[in-house]
Parts: sequence; structure tokens; C-alpha cells
Amino acid sequence: MASNTNINPAFAYTVVYVKDVAKSVDFYARAFGYHVRRLDNSHRWAELDSGETTIAFTPVHQHETDDRSGEVQTPRNGHERPPLEVCFAYADVDAAYKRAVENGAVPVSQPEEKEWGQKVGYVRDIDGIVVTMGSYVNGAKPAKQE
Repeated sequence: MASNTNINPAFAYTVVYVKDVAKSVDFYARAFGYHVRRLDNSHRWAELDSGETTIAFTPVHQHETDDRSGEVQTPRNGHERPPLEVCFAYADVDAAYKRAVENGAVPVSQPEEKEWGQKVGYVRDIDGIVVTMGSYVNGAKPAKQE
């Protein structure tokens, strides 16, 4: 079996399925401090600048993907959650958590020091998705953004 040395994939997108793309991308910009890179005119696709990997938003149900790969399953009650968790790293987790809650995020757990040396807090976004807000681990520093 021959190996192809030209294959070197980059993780390009995480796609978050939401009820209202425009509202969700605006929420993420206000609550978590991201810049909106793109919101298309149809409001069926949006992207946030988030470093090397793009965070993209698209409707929960859309003909193109439902017919090809199946429908997105959403939680049926308050004890279930979507099969996705979004994690953001901040130098000041307490300030980031406060900003998120002040901009509509639902508090789940206030930031606290964890045994592995990270400060972590949890909120839910406007679609019920859990967002982890944590400090950098083991001295890791954020990637330089332009």
C-alpha cells in the first residue's frame, strides 16, 4: 500500500447547528468576544474568526444536509443536551464568564479551580449548547491573532 505524503489535513471547521443563525452568531460575538467573519444574505451560514479553526453556524434543519446525511437530533427535555460542547480558552476566565452571562448565556457552573490546574466555568448558549470557559492548561498560551 503506497502512502501519499501530500495528505496533511487541517481541522478547518466546527459546524454548530442552531435555531436562528443570525441570532446565534450575534450572541457568540457579544457573549464570548468573537468577531463575525461572515453572515450570508440567506442567514443560513455564518462564521466567526476563532484562530486556525472556524466556528460556523447553520440551521438545525436544512434540505441540503437533512436529505444527504440525516436530520440533526435536538434534546427533547431539560435533562438532555446536544451532542456537542464548545470550549473556549481565556486568560481571565472570571471576566469572560461574567461577560457571557451579562450577554445572555445561562449560568451552569461558576469558574472554579480544577485538580488538573485549570480554572473552568460552564454556561449554556441560546440554543442550549454547553460552552466550557477555561484557562490555558500547563502554561499554554493563546495563538497570536492578527
